[in-house]
Amino acid sequence: MTDSAPLSSPLFAVRELDLAHGHLLLSGPDFDFDSFPEIAEQLLVCIDARVIEKELNADLHVWIIDFEGSRLLLKGEHYASALWIEALSSADNDALAFIATLLPRQPGQLC
Repeated sequence: MTDSAPLSSPLFAVRELDLAHGHLLLSGPDFDFDSFPEIAEQLLVCIDARVIEKELNADLHVWIIDFEGSRLLLKGEHYASALWIEALSSADNDALAFIATLLPRQPGQLC
């Protein structure tokens, strides 16, 4: 297998898209506090977004990201291995909805 070979299964999938609350919940590889940056960077490559700012809290990573001109929050909570993207305003819900189309849906979950 070469480095350019496609993955047999996607790293990230949509668990739930909640536009009423401006959240896109994702499934992905398990991570801990120290490995979050590596996992988050892989997600940003998948959706073609870039980091604007990073903030660390006790158990939560919060990154401001730019996705096609929309500023969004990428959050990761390592105890629950939870990963999600939040819209900063309802005007950014279209960006969340579009990102949801870039990733497969997790089987058995509603979007």
